[in-house]
Amino acid sequence: MSFVISSTDELVAAEGRDLGATDWVEVTQERVNRFADATDDHQWIHVDPERAKDGPFGACVAHGYLTLALANLFLPQLIRAENLKMGVNVGCERVRFPAPVKVGARIRGRGEVLKVERIRDAMQSTVRVTIEIEGGERPACVVDTISRYTFAD
Repeated sequence: MSFVISSTDELVAAEGRDLGATDWVEVTQERVNRFADATDDHQWIHVDPERAKDGPFGACVAHGYLTLALANLFLPQLIRAENLKMGVNVGCERVRFPAPVKVGARIRGRGEVLKVERIRDAMQSTVRVTIEIEGGERPACVVDTISRYTFAD
């Protein structure tokens, strides 16, 4: 269930808010292979299950950038803006990959609104998305995402 904001005041009040967690998503070999095709990154640790069994992780692992890209799946599940003239993804401030995601693992996003600031006629939020691995001690990815909103009112 997304936390919904529909005004500048609601976004400002959300600074520091824990957004909770999304549902779990399984990282399949098919998804990893499609990402490899899209990026031309066919390194064996991602796409060769037989060879990867004897590799450093004991199985194929998702690309770090695939894990990062899934923040885009999780972010609107954590926070959703309504009543907008426009909303844009500005980028990321910081990205880290503390642990690999093995194929077959389930991951989810956990969110926190770190900062809200006015940028000219828009409002900008920095939301940390921590991508957790089910049963894992460390997260797969921690990314500080930046979004800019211009509310209709």
